[in-house]
Amino acid sequence: MLKQYHTGIRKFFFCMIALIMLATLTCKKAYVPSAIKANNNFLVVDGVINTGANETTTINLNRSVNLTDSTTAGIPELNAQVSIVSSSGTIYPLTDSTNTGIYISVPLSLDISQKYSIAITTSNGHKYSSDFVEVKQTPAIDSLYWDQPNDFNVYVNTHDPNNKTIYYRWDYIETWEHDSQLQTGWGEKNGRIFPLDSTTQQTQCWTTVNSSTITLASTANLGQDLVSRQLINNIPNGDLRLYDKYSILVRQYALTLDAYNYWSIIQKTSQKLGGLFDLQPTQLSGNIHSLTDPNEPVIGFASASSVQQQRLFIYYTNLSNWQHNAIEYTCDTVAIPVNQTDYRIYNYPDTLYAPWYFITNGPLILASKICLDCTLFGGSNVRPPYWQ
Repeated sequence: MLKQYHTGIRKFFFCMIALIMLATLTCKKAYVPSAIKANNNFLVVDGVINTGANETTTINLNRSVNLTDSTTAGIPELNAQVSIVSSSGTIYPLTDSTNTGIYISVPLSLDISQKYSIAITTSNGHKYSSDFVEVKQTPAIDSLYWDQPNDFNVYVNTHDPNNKTIYYRWDYIETWEHDSQLQTGWGEKNGRIFPLDSTTQQTQCWTTVNSSTITLASTANLGQDLVSRQLINNIPNGDLRLYDKYSILVRQYALTLDAYNYWSIIQKTSQKLGGLFDLQPTQLSGNIHSLTDPNEPVIGFASASSVQQQRLFIYYTNLSNWQHNAIEYTCDTVAIPVNQTDYRIYNYPDTLYAPWYFITNGPLILASKICLDCTLFGGSNVRPPYWQ
């Protein structure tokens, strides 16, 4: 959430470096702003209380990083106690089973007549709580579609016949397949060659990422609660995500006015260039507070709503005049004798090569690993259950 904010503020930071150098040349003492030196290790709470029938709720806890840190990624908040609390006092715990700071509930069917809050106790004993929020019912996505005059664009249409939603937010999860340049049925580990199977294959990989942009819409100034041709994602022509097969899962949320205003501020500060007079994270008026230290800023806004979603699949062959900008590697090969005692013995010393294929009554052909193993480019070699 703060990554784009860091990009903008770094420009201010670089300007301050220039000022410091100028001050040095004029024999003046350099000034380092307190915002750069401060230990701004804020708790960041991201997630929506999902009030759909038999649905899970996911809450992501992170710590923001400082401007001087070497990474812009958040630091997962581990070993916390996270719960959904209803206005009647019922508590629904969430657990971080993967130890990644992502806390998930069991499938729930929450009473939509109740209000809900998020309660958090971190591993150091600090307690946090959100305000109780009303439940919003999210209307269905009418259509999810794409066009490609040049770049690839994904759009959504939706409406609320009861004219009660008014404020909308969308995010998405995108997955794309990327294959190895050469295909092999053999792997090597600890000096042994073994046949690859569906769990160890290195030919097909899938990378999945969450959206980093914030997409909002309001129908408050319209005559009806209708959203038409809302742009969800833009992929430039030639982007490798559409090299082969691509899928996008779009999720739609109904917001309260307070939630919409909060996300509008986040949108403005994270998706613009930023600068000296932009809003700072401590100025975000969210609805999550520290009970241990009322002066401690907390970044996040708790909402409760049902979630509507749809998925699209796009194949490279569906596109027109798409630039195929894939990087092709020179796949060097080496032929080595097969061990006559046991063909599975592998002791080739150059670790940049791996088994490619056996020639009948002949040698074992090796090839550059970079051409054989798609996992070297990230992602997972496990086929997603929804993949077509």
